[in-house]
Amino acid sequence: MSFIKTTEQTSNHNHLEKMDIDELLTNINKEDTTVPEAVKQSIPQIEALIIQIVQKLKEGGRLFYMGAGTSGRLGVVDASECPPTFGVPHDMVIGLIAGGDVAIRKAVEFAEDSIEQGWKDLQEYNISKKDVVIGIAASGTTPYVIGALQRCNDNKIVTGCITCNEGSPLANTAQFPIVVIVGPEFVTGSSRMKAGTAQKLVLNMISTATMIQLGRVKGNKMLDMQLSNNKLVDRGIRMIMEELSIKREVATKLLEQHGSVRDAIQNYGTQKN
Repeated sequence: MSFIKTTEQTSNHNHLEKMDIDELLTNINKEDTTVPEAVKQSIPQIEALIIQIVQKLKEGGRLFYMGAGTSGRLGVVDASECPPTFGVPHDMVIGLIAGGDVAIRKAVEFAEDSIEQGWKDLQEYNISKKDVVIGIAASGTTPYVIGALQRCNDNKIVTGCITCNEGSPLANTAQFPIVVIVGPEFVTGSSRMKAGTAQKLVLNMISTATMIQLGRVKGNKMLDMQLSNNKLVDRGIRMIMEELSIKREVATKLLEQHGSVRDAIQNYGTQKN
């Protein structure tokens, strides 16, 4: 079934090379401001997928992101930020990119064109019905991603997708598609721009809402964040001070004693309710 790739349609702007820097930035920003509204239209689709993810993760399953190029890199970024931000195991949210980790920094030619490789990559992680797989592709036509989701469907694994083209093969393959229509790019076909921004926003929503539902945030604080540098240690101390209404010296000793913000708060006798 043919469809129109709006992400490949001609830009709303022409003669870019004749624009001065201020014009370029103003027009790029003008295009970018349309992205949040496009994402807003997809909130019901995002919610439906998150419900599935939360259920599977509560049962011990994992979340996989799969993509190629910019889409793959965005998935890897979101997955890699879950452990330090929310204190979850590194194998709870996993990002896979066509061409392997080397493709994070350098494009691997034709890596996305294999319809079998995505499923092979998932099998290395012993993918099962306990897991959820989200394919990410602005075009909605990436064989690496579509092939993987097709095999997941065959094996009764929950599938979702994030794409920017309505009626795409990927959207038609995923059980829980998220389609964010951002229209033509400022530079024709450069889907790392508005489409990439939309995908990043959706990924932020998926991982953050999921982790909140899993109890990884209290109030509005990341109680389970990893204390991996001085900035985060200082943030942890301030969180304990605020939560327990105690002085910095006491909060510092609590954090040193318990090693995590959550444990420090839970083990303090006069913890606020």
